[in-house]
Amino acid sequence: MSRLTDETTSESPLAKPKKPKKADDRSVEAFQDLLRSSGLRSTAPRLAVLEHLHDTSEPSSHAELFEALAGKGFDRATIYRNLMDLAEVGIVSRTDLGDHVWRFELKKGVAGTSHSDEHPHFICIQCGDVSCLPGLAFEVKGSKGVPKSVSKNKVAVQLKGVCDNCD
Repeated sequence: MSRLTDETTSESPLAKPKKPKKADDRSVEAFQDLLRSSGLRSTAPRLAVLEHLHDTSEPSSHAELFEALAGKGFDRATIYRNLMDLAEVGIVSRTDLGDHVWRFELKKGVAGTSHSDEHPHFICIQCGDVSCLPGLAFEVKGSKGVPKSVSKNKVAVQLKGVCDNCD
């Protein structure tokens, strides 16, 4: 049994969150430091992927990232390898929301930016948009017969419905 609580103000939890400001020239050094402190070399593709995820407020698929970065001349394989490297060192998280598409979101960013693994996602059943719902909290209580991951709160919560744009 789970209980849903809304920790936000009067703003709708399904409203698209405001996008963070674009990274400026000074933050490039911060991105480079983040990569190097995680044991990764600072390369142009990694910086581009990291900056894009930093500037986006919702999870992005590999295809969405490739499309967004197409003008920079990176191929699909390069974007994918860099996403996997960033996920492996814990800078980004990788989530499958039930549609067999991996989505990536910033887990550890620059200038104090972070993204918690423990938040639900909202998936619009009409347009397919995915939104993070960091203002919602769930209390999950296990009972006899449920998998151990439920009682240890190692579960992902996904809400499906119609978003405000499709309503």
